[in-house]
Amino acid sequence: MIENSTILAIASDHGGFEMKEFLKKKLFESGFRTKDFGTFSEDSVDYPDIIHPLAKAINENEYSIGIIMCGSGNGAQIVANKYPNVRAGLCWNVEQAMLTRLHNNANILSLPGRFIPFDQAWKMVEVFLSTDFEGGRHEKRVNKIPIIL
Repeated sequence: MIENSTILAIASDHGGFEMKEFLKKKLFESGFRTKDFGTFSEDSVDYPDIIHPLAKAINENEYSIGIIMCGSGNGAQIVANKYPNVRAGLCWNVEQAMLTRLHNNANILSLPGRFIPFDQAWKMVEVFLSTDFEGGRHEKRVNKIPIIL
């Protein structure tokens, strides 16, 4: 379970901006602090420019957990998963949000800003933050994710 004293990294492109602002408010009301990596308006931006800094910060352990959004959630997740210590899970429902933490030890939740209701996104964030990694048989699998050259 992520303690609400943890600062959560959060970022979106223009397609996820409204959802990001909604989630930041809900997180604040729940006692969490956030580091907002942008974007800061609905003006069109290139999602890699916004997601790379957040993913780099997670990769380098500046933050332990993050939430990212773009229109579909796909582009944001693809960018984030370029970093060896990042495990970003694209989720469309509460069960996926739980399983990506439980089985994959995901440290970033990626959400489709244009395709799910904001209240559903909030429930997914709550579950993501309150679910611990199960370990066990999943530990071996998670350890095989990084590419070894």
